[in-house]
Amino acid sequence: MIDSREAQAALADINDMVAQVRQSRIYDIASQIMIVAGVMVVAGNIASYVAPRYSTYIWISINVLNVVAAAVISVLSYRRTGVRAFDYRVLSAFLLFFGFGILCISLGRFGWREMSVFWPTYFMLFYCLAGLWFGRAFLAIGLSIAVLTLIGYFFIGGALFLLWMAAVNGGGLILSGFWMRWGE
Repeated sequence: MIDSREAQAALADINDMVAQVRQSRIYDIASQIMIVAGVMVVAGNIASYVAPRYSTYIWISINVLNVVAAAVISVLSYRRTGVRAFDYRVLSAFLLFFGFGILCISLGRFGWREMSVFWPTYFMLFYCLAGLWFGRAFLAIGLSIAVLTLIGYFFIGGALFLLWMAAVNGGGLILSGFWMRWGE
């Protein structure tokens, strides 16, 4: 027989373990999505550097492919873990996210450099917000990539900025995905 203090301690241990497993599953899925998205962002920035005339089409394709990749990774993860990470609410969130972003850019006068800063910092805002609920790694990733993006915007001129963004945004997502996967 255990007393009430021992029972409370045992329940607290169980709750801690459940929270750790939940965070581990979130980080596992998020890290896979971040690595794939990072590779696509690197490709998108390099493609925009090589063929700037087609940047709009390149980035629409990259964004659609990232949503598809997130859905595929989530479905495959569900088969393995039983945790559903992509449903109509997530798709709705993506649509609202992109819709609001498009509304914001349509209200302003964005050149290619401003667009190259807006979207990564806009994405990183949501990483920071996710960090408030799902773990400090998201907050650290969001702040780091946003700050490095702004440093590049103010200090790196011309088309080299796109290569900076390939390294900072795409490379940052890839490194962050590996960090979440094995380092956190």
